[in-house]
Amino acid sequence: MKSPQSKDTTNRLRHDSFSTINEKPVDDISLQFFYNPHTISLLLISIAALIYFAFVRDTDNLENNIWAGLLCCGFFFLIISVLAFPNGPFTRPHPAVWRMVFGMSIIYLLFCLFILFQNYQTVKSILLWLDPSLSEFHIDMDKEYGVNCSDITLDRLWGHVDVFALGHFLGWMFKAILIRHMGILWAISCMWEITELAFAHLLPNFIECWWDALILDVLLCNGFGIWCGLKICKMLEMREYKWVGIKKIHSTTGKIKRAMLQFTPESWTSVRWLDPQCSYMRIISLCQLVLFWQTSELNTFFLKHVFELPSSHFLVSGRLILIGVIVAPSVRQYYSYITDTSCKRVGTQCWVYGCIMVAEALICIKHGKALFEQTQIANMIVWVLIMIIVSVGVVITCVLYNKYYSDSIVSSGKGKKIKFQNGDGSEVKKE
Repeated sequence: MKSPQSKDTTNRLRHDSFSTINEKPVDDISLQFFYNPHTISLLLISIAALIYFAFVRDTDNLENNIWAGLLCCGFFFLIISVLAFPNGPFTRPHPAVWRMVFGMSIIYLLFCLFILFQNYQTVKSILLWLDPSLSEFHIDMDKEYGVNCSDITLDRLWGHVDVFALGHFLGWMFKAILIRHMGILWAISCMWEITELAFAHLLPNFIECWWDALILDVLLCNGFGIWCGLKICKMLEMREYKWVGIKKIHSTTGKIKRAMLQFTPESWTSVRWLDPQCSYMRIISLCQLVLFWQTSELNTFFLKHVFELPSSHFLVSGRLILIGVIVAPSVRQYYSYITDTSCKRVGTQCWVYGCIMVAEALICIKHGKALFEQTQIANMIVWVLIMIIVSVGVVITCVLYNKYYSDSIVSSGKGKKIKFQNGDGSEVKKE
């Protein structure tokens, strides 16, 4: 039986681990003004702005009134977010930024839940109110994709290198910086091509020529993006982090450089999703990460297909940017949850993102009922089985490789100290 003192110590460690990923404190504050609470000043400024816009602006236009009311509600919700919500796992460029990101994720979640309880006609009316030009756009179901695949010319290959290819590359570079594990990244990349094949009968734009899927997507956009992202991670990991306050820097150039560096990471932790001693629960958690990632990617394509949105529309781009900034702290919190045995709760941002992912999937299924009635069950069964087999296989292979690699170094007898991580994320050294 544990003594009361040991129980208190364990509870304190668990609390500290959760606090680190849910509300990380800011260390070594150089400009105290930007980190002191200014609640009274913020309240007075907010009330003054509210009085001005409520009584000065013209209220004859109903649509403008609705927009103004919604923007005001969103503004005050974000103000409350800055005051009340947790920082999350990041503190750069400022904790207030990540509190606002958490606030925006809650607003988006509430919007998704509202849309879930409306009918399709109501949702389309809302979208047309946001952008009346959408009435002129319709998904062309008769358009053929992946035709004349044997006709491979340089001009045709170059024609596929467009702004979407650049976005594809940047997206995978961003994913590499978030996940920082080559095996998991390549598993997600290859399985996405399998996902496109499985859902091609529902989404015609998933039909691609073999050279488009394997060469342009997997090797060039995905592969080059993963390589660049991991290179950036390696550079940041090797960098020596010694921060100096702006007040201690005398030159103007140095002050400007230090201000710009505020938008870079405060520190860089070497991520180790897998190690030779990891438990089966971590393997299951990593398989869930891979499957959840596929679901989140699918939501993007089904949402714009079901509600007939062009790929370049500001709603599609805005959602991708919002999801991107939400995923960054979510992945960090999920990593700490599955690798740190003293952390017994998942972070709030990760929890909210999980709800968003499920809500988006339910919206697609409910409002795309006519589309999903055409689902080929055999394709879905095979897809699920392949997802499970590949994800489990990749994770287990990475575990075995890490075990073999570490054992071979230890048995080499060179006496070199090697760092390993325990399940709680702490490092131990072995000869």
